[in-house]
Amino acid sequence: MLKVGYDRCETRLASQTTRHLLATGRSIPTLEDVARGAGVSTATVSRSLNSPERVGEKTRDRVLKVVEQLGYTPNFAARVMAAKRSFTVGAIIPTMENAIFARGIQAFQEELYRRGYILLVSSFLYDPTIEKDQIRNMVARGADGLLLIGHDRDPDIYTYLEKQNVPSLVAWTYDESAARPSVGFENRSSMEKLAQEVLKYGHKKIVAIMGSSKTNDRVRQRIEGIKDALAQHGSNSEYLEVVESTHDVESAGDAFEALMRRKSPPTAIICGNDVLAVGAVQRARKLGINIPENVSITGFDDIELARIVNPPLTTVHVPHREMGRRAACELVDMIEKQVPGNSIELETTIMLRESLRSPPPS
Repeated sequence: MLKVGYDRCETRLASQTTRHLLATGRSIPTLEDVARGAGVSTATVSRSLNSPERVGEKTRDRVLKVVEQLGYTPNFAARVMAAKRSFTVGAIIPTMENAIFARGIQAFQEELYRRGYILLVSSFLYDPTIEKDQIRNMVARGADGLLLIGHDRDPDIYTYLEKQNVPSLVAWTYDESAARPSVGFENRSSMEKLAQEVLKYGHKKIVAIMGSSKTNDRVRQRIEGIKDALAQHGSNSEYLEVVESTHDVESAGDAFEALMRRKSPPTAIICGNDVLAVGAVQRARKLGINIPENVSITGFDDIELARIVNPPLTTVHVPHREMGRRAACELVDMIEKQVPGNSIELETTIMLRESLRSPPPS
């Protein structure tokens, strides 16, 4: 009975506040209106919205209920002025056309939300000129910090960010020697381990299908990883053939088809990511080439496609969600504590599946 009476009192306060809005001819509720409707101070309303852990559960629930009833939206500009931050983080990724970055960015966004930040995402289509423009656009829109992919970019960009006092964090790679902090994994050693598995099956005619290496340090590192494995097996790594493709299924399929129409086609194709590998597998099916009986194919990333394609891909599992979550934590600390940031190395795992087996008899 006491609870019912309390709820009625709360509803009555909110209703009175709504009538007050109508009587004064206002349609947009204010912080003071929420405080009046919840029967608390404006400071308590502010804490309930911005620092909920500092308010008792019952009081917080009452405030949030009135916020919902009145349709109140916090004054973002006032919060920005008070904190001298926009509570906005930018992520500039190479592409949104495939799932390579999706899982990590999703986890990144979830952790930012938990910490009270919103995420702006843009892509630069692997074009460094567009990336430079997008970085400047994010800063112009008040981003407190930026997540960037890989270390390959004009050093002037970092000088610009330092002058603007905007911290940046690199992901999808790890390099302890780099000047910028990163949360990611060793692309070179990860690909080396995968190539070692290919070589263990007895493959000697190996070709790599990769994205452009010109402005992509992750691609270059993965190529070097394959060469490292070849050298350890006594092969001349300088003769590794690398076929470059754009990062889409169709282009990868074209590259695969050209390789398989040769008089002496490869017995194993190591792809720079799972999207390229799926493109190769799909084209193989159209051409009547059996995987892995006629040729083995491997990927990199272990996105969902790698597990559902037929046959499932042997690939490198990248801990995308952990990377995204830890990158968000590190970047927020850099923003709020004004610290340089720490680099964090994550472990990858080789996933052996049905797309890899011994080469066909000569």
